[in-house]
Amino acid sequence: MFSDHTDHSDPYQLFKEWFALASAAEPIHPEAVTLATAAAGRQLAARPIARMVLLRGHDADGYVFYSNSHSRKGQELAANPHAALLFYWRQPISRQIRIEGVVSATSEEESDAYFRGRPRQSQIGAWASQQSAQLSSRQELEQRMSQFDQQFADQPVPRPPHWHGYRLRPQAYEFWQEQPARLHDRLVFTRDGYAEAASAWQCSLLYP
Repeated sequence: MFSDHTDHSDPYQLFKEWFALASAAEPIHPEAVTLATAAAGRQLAARPIARMVLLRGHDADGYVFYSNSHSRKGQELAANPHAALLFYWRQPISRQIRIEGVVSATSEEESDAYFRGRPRQSQIGAWASQQSAQLSSRQELEQRMSQFDQQFADQPVPRPPHWHGYRLRPQAYEFWQEQPARLHDRLVFTRDGYAEAASAWQCSLLYP
């Protein structure tokens, strides 16, 4: 259950506490998170889609992941920057966190710094993969890897212009903790606006 000492004024502090618990309990990719996006438009065009990404940074200003802007998620975020993240960590902690907000690109400097720290083969892969486009065969991908490996031989691999970071700035959180008889704990934080212009967080409990 939520402790009486839980900070009800700052959900990011609670996120950090839970993420630390998850990192200790689930050392293989505790940073794996479901990202849900939806294209702009009505009816079929606005249907949501979800996929797993890896959280690569977080602070009070938001949650950062990286991707190819030509991918489906990149195109959807360009058309409709509203998105949601869902973390789920199974036993022994049995908790999940939902975060909703608006996504924007990280700075060129931040994207460059992260890209420089990636393994070289992952850097080459960012050039070789036309993410979300149709692929005729695995051989085609391997040929593109070889092509860019040769192109950047004996030199640092630059960051592709279409590959960069995204930061989700939160406007809503829900913290969920499993309890017996499915009487789970749910703690919600909401506010108006984003970043510096945002109002104070409002906190409430929800029925399970």
